[in-house]
Amino acid sequence: MNTRMEHDTMGQIAVPAEHHWGAQTQRSIEHFQIGGQRQPKEIIKAFAYLKEACAMANAAAGKLTGPQADAIAAVCREIRAGRWEAEFPLVVWQTGSGTQTNMNVNEVIAHLTAERGVPLHPNDHVNASQSSNDTFPSALHIAAALSVTEQVLPAAERLEAAFRRLEEAYPELIRIGRTHLQDATPLKFSQEVSGWRELVAAPCRMLRLALPELERLAIGGTAVGTGLNAPAGYDYAVCGELRRLTGLDFLPDENKFHALTSKDALVFAHGALKALAANLMKIANDIRWEASGPRCGMGELSIPENEPGSSIMPGKVNPTQCEAVTMVAVQVIANDTAIGMAASQGNFQLNVFLPVSAYNFLLSTQLLADAMDSFRRHCVDGIIPNAERMRENLNHSLMLVTCLTPRIGYEAAAMCAKKALADGTTLKDAVLALGLLTAQEFDEIVRPETMV
Repeated sequence: MNTRMEHDTMGQIAVPAEHHWGAQTQRSIEHFQIGGQRQPKEIIKAFAYLKEACAMANAAAGKLTGPQADAIAAVCREIRAGRWEAEFPLVVWQTGSGTQTNMNVNEVIAHLTAERGVPLHPNDHVNASQSSNDTFPSALHIAAALSVTEQVLPAAERLEAAFRRLEEAYPELIRIGRTHLQDATPLKFSQEVSGWRELVAAPCRMLRLALPELERLAIGGTAVGTGLNAPAGYDYAVCGELRRLTGLDFLPDENKFHALTSKDALVFAHGALKALAANLMKIANDIRWEASGPRCGMGELSIPENEPGSSIMPGKVNPTQCEAVTMVAVQVIANDTAIGMAASQGNFQLNVFLPVSAYNFLLSTQLLADAMDSFRRHCVDGIIPNAERMRENLNHSLMLVTCLTPRIGYEAAAMCAKKALADGTTLKDAVLALGLLTAQEFDEIVRPETMV
């Protein structure tokens, strides 16, 4: 492998000649060969937004020339476009402040600008008015806000729309309800689906409530929150550039001592992601139970048959999309524990669990967005209710007796239900046998369409 010599304050180190990173990146590669999980690409993209915004703010403050700032901005745009992905090899499991990732970005930008005739120092120019202690928390919030607005919310809205279509397709179909896994009173299939739709919509409202806190940034706090080496108004200037670049309403956190050490906004936002995961678990479980069968289960729903379900049982087809959603839900709920623990570890002026927080939050947003789109395309869009099976189960249910209680009383109604169950007869047969109503009276009262 061809190498070149790079240096930092600790001396010289050999770096692969074909890459654009510098000494600090190389030291991290050699010292943290742990796990192999690279910094999420969303973090690198967020840094590219942040470094461009910082360059523009520094130029306005006279700390960079216009050409220097423009050179940084040009490289940042290329990074966001994915051109230089191979230049960001560092793993999650590094310094807890994310310093080495900040320097990886600084070094790559400096090397690329130098190749284009604008020599820059990674610390003095690209990192001007900044510290890893305020850039990584800021990049984390930028990445989190973008992943929520660009990935999770759009996928959730598409899934919500799919449930609305299913709801509107069967407005009058009635089925038996179930509580405690036991028969309950009837409801419309569309009413059940409306519940699934709202299970997606409600956590999205919570996510939108969390966005303003994610949009508060630590930038301008530099090392410990005092803003040392940053010009006055720098934080507002950077956030103004970020608003222009991203369209999101980024603002400086007014208390930088809070911003550097606390990850409460991340905990709050991920709580909404966990709520979404929990609701998706419920929806997927409902659907796979109701689609169970095809002959010996509930059999009230038909779902798409996407692939063979067994290597030994020919013809078996399984609810695999539902299973994928439930596994994603388990992972997101586990990620929430990691984020909560990491947020509790802010010591003095800095939280040093930032990369693991970023990794888990962004894993959750990616998994949820991907799972919702897959679930919608390969399951929800193809759901067909089995109306005949629903009617059969509805008519066999003993809980239709509930509508008799205003006429014959709770205890007499319970006696009818228990007699029908013990005798293996219909509810109507039991009512008639006990002499509580005539056949005509029973038929006038027990009408499922009036019970929904």
